Amino acid sequence: QVRLVESGGGLVQAGGSLRLSCAAIGGIFDIYLMGWYRQAPGKQRELVASITKDSQTNYADSVKGRFAISRDNVKNTLFLQMNSLKPEDTAVYYCSGGLGQFDSWGQGTQVTVSP
Repeated sequence: QVRLVESGGGLVQAGGSLRLSCAAIGGIFDIYLMGWYRQAPGKQRELVASITKDSQTNYADSVKGRFAISRDNVKNTLFLQMNSLKPEDTAVYYCSGGLGQFDSWGQGTQVTVSP
C-alpha cells in the first residue's frame, strides 16, 4: 500500500498561483493512476485532475486552462500547478492514486483563495 503525503497548500489572493506536491512512499508509483481531488465546505469531493501512468491527463471543466497536473516517476512525486486561482477554488485538496483506481489517499492540504 502506498502512502501519500501532500504539501504546498496555503493562502493566496485571487489571480495568484500555488503548486501542490504529493510524495508517494512505498508502492510502485510509476504504474499508478494518480489524481487530485478537492472538497469545499458543504460540498462533495470532486476530481480536479488525473494523470495515467503514461502521463495522459484529464481535467474538470472548472480548472481547464488554469491547472496542470504532472508527475515525476524518478522522485515518486505528483504535482498540481494552479494558476489564476479563484475564491471558488478554496477547498481541501487530496492526492489519490492506485492501480487503475483511486484507493490510496493523502491527508489533504488546505488551499484558501481570498477575493
